[in-house]
Amino acid sequence: MSDDSGSDLRRRADEKFCFDCGAVISSRAEICPNCGVRQASLRGASSSGGRSKLAAGLLALFLGGIGVHKFYLGRPLQGVLYLLFCWTFIPAIIGFVEGLVYLAMSQDAFDRRYNPKRAIS
Repeated sequence: MSDDSGSDLRRRADEKFCFDCGAVISSRAEICPNCGVRQASLRGASSSGGRSKLAAGLLALFLGGIGVHKFYLGRPLQGVLYLLFCWTFIPAIIGFVEGLVYLAMSQDAFDRRYNPKRAIS
């Protein structure tokens, strides 16, 4: 790291790059000190029980007909409705569309709706 060329692009094991400005920051930093942007989790879910956008989307795409994604997102009554009407294939169509919506939704919008404790105000 002693040479001048590319030294700003290198990082140590306890550092990461800011998701917005690309600055090298501490791996534990929640907010970039350079630009002030809150750092998102790489997995999309916190270790404290947050729900993953990717998991919800995939569950809706592949198992949406029986409402598995609704149970995962903490909406058990809707999940039961999907189970009751799964024989009509209407929940499968709705679940597939919901899966696409979850995957297209921004992480902040997903967190505001399904992870209210993680949402940025």
